[in-house]
Amino acid sequence: MIDLHTHSFLSDGELLPSELARRAKVKGYRIIGITDHVDSTNIEYVVSAMVKLSTKMEFYEGITILPGVEITHVPKGMIKEMIAFARKLGIFYVVVHGETIVEPVQEGTNREAIEGGADVLAHPGIITEDDVMRAKEKGVLLEISGRKGHSLGNGRVGLLAKHIGARLVFNTDAHSPADLVTEEEARKVVVGAGLTAEDFYGMQQNALDFVKKVLKERT
Repeated sequence: MIDLHTHSFLSDGELLPSELARRAKVKGYRIIGITDHVDSTNIEYVVSAMVKLSTKMEFYEGITILPGVEITHVPKGMIKEMIAFARKLGIFYVVVHGETIVEPVQEGTNREAIEGGADVLAHPGIITEDDVMRAKEKGVLLEISGRKGHSLGNGRVGLLAKHIGARLVFNTDAHSPADLVTEEEARKVVVGAGLTAEDFYGMQQNALDFVKKVLKERT
């Protein structure tokens, strides 16, 4: 299992990053990305904490922790700037909180995240075909979400991504230990969205390829 979108209590999750990583390892995860919510008020604090964790990786045997952030409900016009600032501060990768159908995310957030250089667009909801095409061109990973509510858009995201050829990943968006899932449970979510088990394993390969690229860039 590889999961590029989870939360600790550096934002609204329930666990310390270390406990989240431990529980994920026991659940069978090989790689976990911790991507706490940020905007202009807390980005420096969260990135500083996660980069500090990245210097202790050798102690986390059996699981790789990838320090990231999720830019969340940031107004249009600021998203590209926030993505660039997060990278300047030293974060490994950037997720943007997409236009999920269960939250009042500002319309146009998906487009600005893709154009602004996000690595992963989380739960992009009723994403347009044009934005899926742009995600393909820009190499932005589109998320199939395991999280209640956000997952209601999975069918459309998966259908368009397969038709257009954009790359997908499966993420839990875990906020508590109960949100972490086994490989079998993740596969069922993907199949329930109208995709296939083979699609799920393709998502895991997409995530692995992305992690390898990110880690190579850090060396």
